[in-house]
Amino acid sequence: MALIIAGIGVGAGSGYGAGLVLGSPDDAHGAQEAVKTSFVPVPHMVAPLVLPDGRLSGYMAFEVQLEVPEKDVDSVTQRIPFVQHAINLRTYRTPLAAGVDGTIPDIEKFRQVVADAAKEALGQGVVQRVAVTKAVPD
Repeated sequence: MALIIAGIGVGAGSGYGAGLVLGSPDDAHGAQEAVKTSFVPVPHMVAPLVLPDGRLSGYMAFEVQLEVPEKDVDSVTQRIPFVQHAINLRTYRTPLAAGVDGTIPDIEKFRQVVADAAKEALGQGVVQRVAVTKAVPD
């Protein structure tokens, strides 16, 4: 019984000490307020599915959304055609075909293509995340 009481005391004391040293997550002096974000959709597009050897395997239809700070939603929405152009310039050079027969898209590579295109068209740090909502062979 004494060990249980001692264990509770040690646990409570170390939790209190850690709170003093590290601070609580709600502290206003050290915590930065989280930036509110929104998703901006990129209209339906079609991209080539290129095999690693450079051959065309087919096409894929895709839809993506870009997560951006709420304050940037209007400017990003206006610049979506530039993002689409940058995506088009990258997709034919990037082997996006996956699977045995190359008819399915490699989502991770495609997400990276879109992220790079968005960085070029919108600037560094505007797009926080790329969400691929649809990618199917076309």
